[in-house]
Amino acid sequence: MNNNLFLQPTLAEATLVDLLHKRALQQPRQIAYTFLVDGETEEVSLTYQALDQKARSLAAKLQSMKAIGERALLLYPPGLDFIIAFFGCLYAGVTAVPVYPPRRNQRMIRLQAIVKDAQASFALTTTSVLTNIEHSLKQEPDLAGLNYIATEKLNDNFGQNWQPLKITSDTLAFLQYTSGSTGTPKGVMVSHENLLHNQEMIKTAFQHTQETIFVGWLPLFHDMGLIGNVLQPLYLGMPSFLISPTAFLQKPLRWLMAISRYQATTSGGPNFAYDLCVDKITKEQRSQLDLSSWEVAFNGSEPVRAETIEKFSATFKDCGFRRSAFYPCYGMAEATLIVSGGLKIAPPVTKFVKEKALQQNLVEIAATEQKDTRAIVGVGKSWLDQKILIVNPESLTKCPDGQIGEIWVCGPSVAGGYWQRPQETQHTFNAQLQDTKEGPFLRTGDLGFLLDGELFFTGRIKDMIIIRGQNHYPQDIELTVHKSHPALRLNCGAAFSVQVEGIERLVIVQEIERSYLQKLDVDEVAKTICQAIFQQHELQVYAVVLVKPASIPKTSSGKIQRHACRDGFLNGSLDVVGDWTTNLQQIDSLQLQQEVEALWEEVQNSQESPADGESFSPAFTEEAIATWLVSHLALSLKVSPDEIDIQEPFATYGLDSAVAVSLTGELAQWLGCELEPTLFWEYPNIEVLAQYLAAEYQLLQSTTFPVAV
Repeated sequence: MNNNLFLQPTLAEATLVDLLHKRALQQPRQIAYTFLVDGETEEVSLTYQALDQKARSLAAKLQSMKAIGERALLLYPPGLDFIIAFFGCLYAGVTAVPVYPPRRNQRMIRLQAIVKDAQASFALTTTSVLTNIEHSLKQEPDLAGLNYIATEKLNDNFGQNWQPLKITSDTLAFLQYTSGSTGTPKGVMVSHENLLHNQEMIKTAFQHTQETIFVGWLPLFHDMGLIGNVLQPLYLGMPSFLISPTAFLQKPLRWLMAISRYQATTSGGPNFAYDLCVDKITKEQRSQLDLSSWEVAFNGSEPVRAETIEKFSATFKDCGFRRSAFYPCYGMAEATLIVSGGLKIAPPVTKFVKEKALQQNLVEIAATEQKDTRAIVGVGKSWLDQKILIVNPESLTKCPDGQIGEIWVCGPSVAGGYWQRPQETQHTFNAQLQDTKEGPFLRTGDLGFLLDGELFFTGRIKDMIIIRGQNHYPQDIELTVHKSHPALRLNCGAAFSVQVEGIERLVIVQEIERSYLQKLDVDEVAKTICQAIFQQHELQVYAVVLVKPASIPKTSSGKIQRHACRDGFLNGSLDVVGDWTTNLQQIDSLQLQQEVEALWEEVQNSQESPADGESFSPAFTEEAIATWLVSHLALSLKVSPDEIDIQEPFATYGLDSAVAVSLTGELAQWLGCELEPTLFWEYPNIEVLAQYLAAEYQLLQSTTFPVAV
């Protein structure tokens, strides 16, 4: 393929439709996508020719229903059906709207908001998903009114009725809905030109070749999964091996085993995925891995931590993994996907930045790590004809190198704006420099700086805490809070500021570990938090609000909704366990600081260890299964098994989706079977679930349970 495709598109390759058609003609029997059904060895595959035929059949069906120009939801579990539906929409001139299929009986607030905003008329899905959500659909008029098509029932021969359309590079390909921390989800309008330019940029930045092989577990409805793991392989004409996010969460080893088995060269995900592998994969399991083929281990979608890079590199060094393979990058849906990335052959760039200078929007680099520095990982540079600027968000003028400002982006990958939102589109996608009138630029809303061409991400503008003229990043404060006391849950806290008597004051909202609910000393925990923040950030805390497990507002992708937490604090709607508010007259009291310091030392010396679980032989009786569930739930929640009531709903214990899916994977491994990831949502408590599993085992005496969904 012409490397300058994005600059000089030919008639035959100006759209993804033409690109897939080309692959189907020139490489008809080559396998394009392989999905590992069980996350390990059970494969289903699609050739380019089969994908082209199935996409035509679906397109013909949509055309027969007068769907041209309409929006269609893609409601699919992970798998090849999603890919067929996506290309079917492109072939039909229908705008695809990828979304995550809700669980049975799950509230559909986000899905309703997307349907309303996109003005969708159709929903493409599978029979199993329709069965799951049938009851909920009847209660939601906006969703019940859609035309649902179970696409796995379509006959491939129907594709003979497909009528090719005039689709150009400017044609809208799909709407990528952002999760966002507040407000209604916004649909980013991504064209064929945006996609092809971004594909060329990924190819160039990652230095992909005709030898590149992909392995991925990222959700296909998300931009990184769709554009990175589905469209980039198509762009190169190379194979992609896919597993579901659930399979990865249940057993992180599956991701690295797939890389090892297929000798993948490119694979990656958010920072937490690498941490999960370090935590969950044992030394014995690591001995099975060969990661020597892994050339690009991309790390994006959330802040990249230097500590993660070092730990993963050291842990998997004996498996052949090279630290230089780590590829920190930066991107966002509004720019299609990738904005910046490094050199494939170069190791990650890490700078130690002085904290005090950072708070003044300045960058002072230290030669080595010191007590008052913070490690920041570079996320690469701009590629091709794209331009990145750092701009003062107030004066709208360009910042010099080494000064923090808002990241602005200009280039053909920048999307056309937000669907049906002209004012927000104008503000975000059509920014100009105040002095030179250069533009238009995409305002990312992210803060960062450039140093020798390398981009460093430092935080979000909207979440920035400014107290006494100094900038403080909430994610840094939240990490300090978590580390301050064992009663506090990881990634379940929010730091923000409120005005009190005309002055910005710091507030902490933080979830409590369930094991501390019955013995919580609110004043002790609050004072511990205050002391830790004072020591690390030189800030006084105005209020600490301790809330129940799994109650803090989060987006669908698991990000803390800081603005929603702030609103909940101000209107008193948080699920509060206990709170503490400072006496402003004593906030600077030296005596108070000394008392807090003493309490902090006392707490550190009296931390408790998590309860140990029991091990069981595989006698799959109701009692044995219930005991296993009690034991492992206690281990996950860090509570005594005595505190687990087998008749208490799972929801009471504050299980988040990641913990529930991980537990399901461990349970399946113990039972020697396959279990649906929705197990903990389908059966209300340990007693009922144990009864069901024991009965199925006795009935089938097999290695696979047909768990109801």
